Amino acid sequence: MRSVKTALALGAAVLAAAAGAVSPAGAASPAPAAQGKALTWTLLADGPSGTVQVGGGPLSNPYQGDTSTSTALPLLCLRVDGSPAPAGITPGFYAGWARGAVAATNPVRGTHLTSRAVADGVCANTFGAGWRMAEFHDGRYGANLENSGGWSYWAYGDVPAGTRFWTAINDQPANPWN
Repeated sequence: MRSVKTALALGAAVLAAAAGAVSPAGAASPAPAAQGKALTWTLLADGPSGTVQVGGGPLSNPYQGDTSTSTALPLLCLRVDGSPAPAGITPGFYAGWARGAVAATNPVRGTHLTSRAVADGVCANTFGAGWRMAEFHDGRYGANLENSGGWSYWAYGDVPAGTRFWTAINDQPANPWN
């Protein structure tokens, strides 16, 4: 018969192992979970009549995301108001017309953007009613702007050069909340 002291020691060891509290001497701590990535865009060009072209550029990955969601970046926001494309902008699939204005919020950590509704709320709270997070396919082209394109688009606005912006995509898992 084992002593009570031995039984208590064995019981404590079993409980500690079950709780994951025991690790072999010198063993490395488990690596933290990998952070997700999300799609970002940037200012590509300044255009006529107070317009800007925003898009992914060479750093963008609309399929898997390109920037760690632990990063704090501005959100690219859009207000669609039906504005016609000004002279000098010829909308096409890869550089459409967003029919409104874009703006950038203050930086927000991607992990705080837990849903599209939360992201849209950041835009509306920053710029007012009618503003929402910009989306990859917001650029329109065709005779009556009836077709949706992707990769970049033109809009009225003024966004900072040399920075990336969180941008949504509705048909890929490359959003901060994915």
